[in-house]
Amino acid sequence: MEKIFESLSGWHKAGLKTALAVVTKTWGSAPRGVGSLMAIAGDGRFEGSVSGGCVEGTVIAEANQMTQTGGSKILSFTVSSEQAWDVGLACGGQIDILIVALSGDIGADCQSVLAAITDRQSGRISIDLHTGALAFDETETPGDLAFDDTQLMLPLHPKHRLVIVGAVHIAQHLAPMAIQAGYDVTVVDPRAAFTESRSFGESRLVEDWPDELFTRIPPDAHTGVVTLTHDPKIDDAALIPALESPAFYIGSLGSKKTHAARLERLIEKGFSGEDLQRIRGPVGLNIGAKTPAEIAIAILAEVTLVRRCS
Repeated sequence: MEKIFESLSGWHKAGLKTALAVVTKTWGSAPRGVGSLMAIAGDGRFEGSVSGGCVEGTVIAEANQMTQTGGSKILSFTVSSEQAWDVGLACGGQIDILIVALSGDIGADCQSVLAAITDRQSGRISIDLHTGALAFDETETPGDLAFDDTQLMLPLHPKHRLVIVGAVHIAQHLAPMAIQAGYDVTVVDPRAAFTESRSFGESRLVEDWPDELFTRIPPDAHTGVVTLTHDPKIDDAALIPALESPAFYIGSLGSKKTHAARLERLIEKGFSGEDLQRIRGPVGLNIGAKTPAEIAIAILAEVTLVRRCS
């Protein structure tokens, strides 16, 4: 969503008319889910996706026309099983896409949304389907996308983030993978020898103890924590505040023996068996991973499983 509104803001500054397309309904095996967004500029540029590529051309053409006329419309795409694979709607999928021509002070409205994303606010983005006016309201958050004949309402929730404890080799693979998966990633390690000699892509690198970091930025329900150092002093300094928070995922690297010792230490700190069941250890799905890259894949797969299926 961040890139969507950054693009809309930039196009508005350049004097271009804009439109927004959103998936409102799906049936069968549609390639993109409800709420998927695509921003379109009057010159044909676009950001985001509503179908993985199979109907984007039609959506862009319709949106370009609507930037001139205004208003909104719904496009329905239904594909027979025989045609499905040719256009990307596997298993005879069907999607409805709402297109809205935007108007008003789009630049300022988009900056309000972007500021809310940066500040990890929850709220509602509302778009008038007749005038194309856009507004952000942080006081009311619908659980899901909603719309009627007059208004489209998009929920805005804090971006999921992943805090990786330990600037180690696995983190060098996990951090960029998690960024590609849409997470806001922070790598934290108090050891200068580790933080100063390695690259972690576009993630935020913090040279500090994890408990100090969590004092400044407490884990919330959209935060996952993964400890990778094998050093109890560092890992436990992350696990204790993570267990005291609503973090949606907590995982810790180490063998079964290492994990058992870890649990004993945390029990001595006053945590219950129920508390400790939140820690995924040894971390990651059991896919037979051996190399740092493979272990990173297993970890991100488990984070995804917990986020999507819990």
